Amino acid sequence: MSAPLIFLVAGEPSGDVLGARLMAGLKQATGGQVRFAGIGGDRMIAEGLDSLFPMEELTLFGLAELLPKLPNILRRIRQTADTILDLKPDAVVTIDAPDFCFRVAKKVRRADPSIKLIHYVAPTVWAWRPGRARKIAAFLDHLLVLLPFEPPYFEKVGLPATFVGHSIVEAGVEQGDGAAFRARHGIAPETKLLTVLPGSRRSEIKVLLPDFGHALSILAQRHPDLRVVVPTLGKVAGPVREAVAGWPLAPIVVEGDAAKYGAFAASTAALAASGTVALELALARLPAIIAYRIHPLTYRLYRRLIRVKYANLVNIMQDRMLVPEYLQGDCVPDRLAEGVDRLLSDPTARQAQIDGVAEVARWLGQGEEKPPSRRAADAVLAVIKG
Repeated sequence: MSAPLIFLVAGEPSGDVLGARLMAGLKQATGGQVRFAGIGGDRMIAEGLDSLFPMEELTLFGLAELLPKLPNILRRIRQTADTILDLKPDAVVTIDAPDFCFRVAKKVRRADPSIKLIHYVAPTVWAWRPGRARKIAAFLDHLLVLLPFEPPYFEKVGLPATFVGHSIVEAGVEQGDGAAFRARHGIAPETKLLTVLPGSRRSEIKVLLPDFGHALSILAQRHPDLRVVVPTLGKVAGPVREAVAGWPLAPIVVEGDAAKYGAFAASTAALAASGTVALELALARLPAIIAYRIHPLTYRLYRRLIRVKYANLVNIMQDRMLVPEYLQGDCVPDRLAEGVDRLLSDPTARQAQIDGVAEVARWLGQGEEKPPSRRAADAVLAVIKG
């Protein structure tokens, strides 16, 4: 029997990471007896994918950016579906990016129902638009989900779903060297350190950085010896460095995952923008408060559509306010400072959060014998075998 051919489609950087880890897992599971085709970025290419076209053509955000590129995107949808139909792979694995991936999958399903279609990363039907579950069940064969509570939403409408765990547990978040970080930056072991994470998008940092800075001014009066570290990314590092230059407590700005995870391990608490970083903080066992603010009209619209009580995925999974959330009108300096102050001053509050997030980390797949990428690989091979 020839090595199975798996056609993968990733449309954005996060999908490229998932795709690369899945490819590595498939190679491990088959002893290297697997072939790949499809679309991916640098990480998937490094794992051996010859991308059909540059993934960056699909990484578009916002209506103004999308409209001029729409004819090309429609052409790429047709090209991708036609290539799949020509190759007749053993399975197609589309990864997140539903606007592109689902259109490709539907074209393939209509033209050749025998090709197995698997999607990796479930739409958040538990948060909003629950009707999507039944719609995707009409053209997919299997779903790989990241969160343990997701399978029933899809299985009840006839779509088999496998919980594989969240790939973030493979990033090494919990392996930061706190002592080395403190030594490198001249921070004494007994000195309290606060990690501040203002977000990864320019729109986020523009809104949140001023409030975070004012909150630090309040904290500086209560904790004059407090040290602050601000991990950031290359694409927003410039604006972040410029903004925090005027902050009190002389913040240290660092870039890169290794430095960020070192900061997590060295820190006493964190103040963070809502987002995936909340999961990283949970995996690192770093107590935190989460803050976010968007335009009031947008917020009102979202509140009408969204069916969950919390913004933070850690709280959603626990169904309780484990990690304090400061959203909209609560996202103001005095309240942020109060929330951080409690974590800096109250060991019991810190420990309660650490104990709670340990359960979340286990649900995400941390500590499992097989990492999520290998569990995903096993699920793909099981679908191929039928």
